[in-house]
Amino acid sequence: MSKATTGCQRLAIVDDMTIYNAAAQKQTLIEALCGCDELELDLSTVGEIDTAGFQLLILVKREARRLGKQARIVAHSPVVRETVDFFNMAADFGDPMLIPAQEG
Repeated sequence: MSKATTGCQRLAIVDDMTIYNAAAQKQTLIEALCGCDELELDLSTVGEIDTAGFQLLILVKREARRLGKQARIVAHSPVVRETVDFFNMAADFGDPMLIPAQEG
């Protein structure tokens, strides 16, 4: 039996988004996405993000689209903003200083 999903959930990631935390964070992100219709990620306290962490963000966006849900970053730390800009993904993940995230 599937769990009912409703409303918007805000999830704050407080640890670095690196390969060392990726497995645990993946589980947390997927569970959060499955428990709501709209997931807002607060990454304002993330001090480091590597390619494993960035891949998690891509995974969440892809899974949200697949499930007909929404996922977006609503608060970026400087390193997250820099990484999103480096990969030229601000249109997908949003940059509160520039543009809002696209739905999905």
